[in-house]
Amino acid sequence: MIAKLASANLKTKFGEYQEILFYDGQKESIALIMGDVADAEDVLCRVHSSCIFGHVFNSIECDCREQMEISQQIIQKEGRGIIIWLDQEGKGNGHFALLKSVEHKRMGMKQGDAYEAVGFKKDARDYRSAAEILKELGVLSIRMLTNNANKVDTLTQHGVRVIGTSPTTL
Repeated sequence: MIAKLASANLKTKFGEYQEILFYDGQKESIALIMGDVADAEDVLCRVHSSCIFGHVFNSIECDCREQMEISQQIIQKEGRGIIIWLDQEGKGNGHFALLKSVEHKRMGMKQGDAYEAVGFKKDARDYRSAAEILKELGVLSIRMLTNNANKVDTLTQHGVRVIGTSPTTL
């Protein structure tokens, strides 16, 4: 069960969003909303997991920061959309797993394979909170900004109507 804790307006270089903080009993998640999304169809939606390397330290070894910025630009251009930020560092394995996997990734492994090489799941992320947030916001259907079929499948399994996907490119 998802609970809304607080909300405020957030000014970004890509326009003003309403920020809503949610809590599922274990982790906080954030919805950034531009425009009116309640009872709306075909709402752009990016489900994005935290990435300390990319978002905090500006690492050039991942594209997380770029994916977030592109998503915000696309939503700003459309004038309506949602970004759901989930606390799922290291594909849900945590920052320790990310640090342990760095050398494997630098040797050319894909990130998921690098996690497995150091004893973690290829992808331990869970998108159920995102589905609950979308339902709580009253969104009728979304068009996802993603190339990750697992996100689409999980949201669909949890009752979210996904009517299409778009890559996060401009």
